[in-house]
Amino acid sequence: MKTIKKFLCISVLWVVACQLPHKEVAFTESDLNVIPRPQSLTLGKGSFRFTKETVFVIDPALMRARRSFLEQFEKASGFRFSVQKVALLTNYVMIDTDTSLPKEGYTLTVNPKEIIIKAGGYNGALYALETLRQLLSKEFESTTPVKTDWAVPAVTITDAPQYAWRGLMLDVSRHFFPKEYILKTLDRMAMLKLNTFHFHLVDNEGWRIEIKKYPKLTEIGAWRVDQEDKLWNERTPNSANAFANPATAPKKYGGFYTQEDIKEIVAYAADRGITVIPEIEMPAHAMSAIAAYPELSCHKRPIGVPSGAVWPITDIYCAGQEETFTFLEDVLTEVMELFPSKYIHIGGDEATHTEWEKCPKCQARMKDHHLRDVHQLQSYFIKRINDFLLSKGRTLVGWDEIMDGGLANNAVVMNWRGIEVGKKALEQGNPVVLTSDCYIDNYQGLPDYEPQANGGYLPLKTLYHYSLEKENLSPALQKNILGTQANLWAEHVGSTEHSEYMLFPRLLALAEISWTTDNLKNWDNFINRTQAFMKRLDVMKVNYARSMYQVVPTVENQKGNIFLKLDCEVPNADIRYALGDTPIEKATKYHQPIALNRSTTFKATVFSGKATNTITTGEVIFHKAIDKKVSYSPLYHKSYQGQGEATLTNIIRGSKNFHDGQWLGWLGDDVTLTLDLEQATEVREVRIGAMDAQASGIYFPVKFMVFLSNDGKNYREVATHNEPCVVRGKATLKDFVLKFSPTEARYIKLTLKNVKTPPKGGDAWLFIDEILVF
Repeated sequence: MKTIKKFLCISVLWVVACQLPHKEVAFTESDLNVIPRPQSLTLGKGSFRFTKETVFVIDPALMRARRSFLEQFEKASGFRFSVQKVALLTNYVMIDTDTSLPKEGYTLTVNPKEIIIKAGGYNGALYALETLRQLLSKEFESTTPVKTDWAVPAVTITDAPQYAWRGLMLDVSRHFFPKEYILKTLDRMAMLKLNTFHFHLVDNEGWRIEIKKYPKLTEIGAWRVDQEDKLWNERTPNSANAFANPATAPKKYGGFYTQEDIKEIVAYAADRGITVIPEIEMPAHAMSAIAAYPELSCHKRPIGVPSGAVWPITDIYCAGQEETFTFLEDVLTEVMELFPSKYIHIGGDEATHTEWEKCPKCQARMKDHHLRDVHQLQSYFIKRINDFLLSKGRTLVGWDEIMDGGLANNAVVMNWRGIEVGKKALEQGNPVVLTSDCYIDNYQGLPDYEPQANGGYLPLKTLYHYSLEKENLSPALQKNILGTQANLWAEHVGSTEHSEYMLFPRLLALAEISWTTDNLKNWDNFINRTQAFMKRLDVMKVNYARSMYQVVPTVENQKGNIFLKLDCEVPNADIRYALGDTPIEKATKYHQPIALNRSTTFKATVFSGKATNTITTGEVIFHKAIDKKVSYSPLYHKSYQGQGEATLTNIIRGSKNFHDGQWLGWLGDDVTLTLDLEQATEVREVRIGAMDAQASGIYFPVKFMVFLSNDGKNYREVATHNEPCVVRGKATLKDFVLKFSPTEARYIKLTLKNVKTPPKGGDAWLFIDEILVF
């Protein structure tokens, strides 16, 4: 262990300065708002106070670690701290190496005279300083000097991460983010002790890295027709010659990072303890490369760089020609010269192999290597790239489709298709990064009150409760879990402000679940620390989401008794509600679920003297079919069973999150629903609640038919509605209303026609949440 000796080098002036009176700050446990939560933290008595005379004494091996901390602290305080070789008697910060600690571990001891940091390595020293940063006031984040008391509570901290891989993936292909924003994001990752930046540089919609041997990748592949004014799934295909005539060419959208940009980003990240892992997609998600070099595909036809969604992905690299592998090895060689990381991500996901099935060269490759099908050809492709990377001393990382057809056990599997796939990879002996429940491109609040996002739903609380330990894996398999990361895909994220909104505060939860052991995690404690951290984000001018303050309503049907329940992610929030026409200013304080016996609208929000967030509105509709039996033909899909047979008459409406348990789904089928009202009842109107979420392959029925009967055998058609299939970029919920003359009937039969063949291809799901009868 390296140690630093103390010397009594204090002048009379220094003693006098240290004895000047000051008001002692009384810190409490509630002031210890460190994220991620340290493994051990004890509050002591008193505090240490930074002054302009405070000195830093740093082990030369760790000297670089102080740079970003001191630069920011000096901006905020106006001080110019001295870095010395020897410690004084008091008012100093010592940073020393302790090789008995884990490389990313540290201890931090604060008392009124000194701050002592012991670090297992460079990253450990960085993390100790980031903890110290969060123990200081939020004014630390100011870019101009602030007059404040720079006091730190006396604490003793012993800390180290639970997992080695604590990451963020940022998609810069679908939306190009400038270099300056990447650097800012790295700063914010460092605050949270995240150490892996997964740089998604290549996808169908844009090639974002300069490759000197293949200049067309950025001359052509980095640019697409500007359709940024349209929603992602409403954008139209681009022709290969869209920019051929400068006089009539449309506006371009895109950009790329030069190799000098990449070097700067990698060095900046390294200073902050962050490894940058590049992702170069293959064999699919590569239309931007094929647009630049059509000869890399099976069909050799020129294509345009798409501006929006492409599904299925059939334009992929040809696996049957050597030219493809020469190109990829050349590209990866330049990439490896820029990125010193152990890991290189090659994608490997979502390839549709129709071109391989009819390509003579691919078929010849399969015959020569005794490959049974195109899945084994995909495995050949991945293994060949894996061998190349191994020959260069690197390790391949890929999305979990790289397992299809077999995989070398040195490769790292990035699990995104659910924990069962992740378990399979672990059982095969592959290291795994678990990401399936960490997709922060999903909504974090009720979609009607949020900016456009992907169709899923991942609120802060759900992400925080994602555990990498809960899956009952054996200790041997647990050891192969490298960690986790948040994935921010950018199809719907069109600005840096929107990106910040999707990242924060969810990145705080990701930091804690990847750093802190499960036994120390506590939601109430975390949310209190998060609210304190938000004040820090305010100083930093970060556009973070406040969705955790949103009131989330649910309707409960308890054996025919209907209740409206209001909830909020923030514990003990002051929720107020108003029913019917009552204005929100006269709202009632919410204490318990509200019993309802008739249809009503409602409004609800969180109060702090006044309404403090978006007002949530909704409606509960009573109707004649509540709790009545429904027969299904065919039965709903096993993946979308809602609450079972009672789903469509339970009065509980589905949300735009089709995983919320209130939707029944059918894949490609026409559907017949038969409702038994139990006795002859006068009916005049039927409503069918449906969803259209085309990004997820969900479409409204294209035809509705209503039939009535009293005996359940003889039916008479009373209403029909045809719904044209139109392209929609946003998830849409709609009650389709079919009215007819008042008629006595016991049985109601509904026939719903599936679109079968969607306009952009892909799946054709039909989703229904409620049948309402009046």
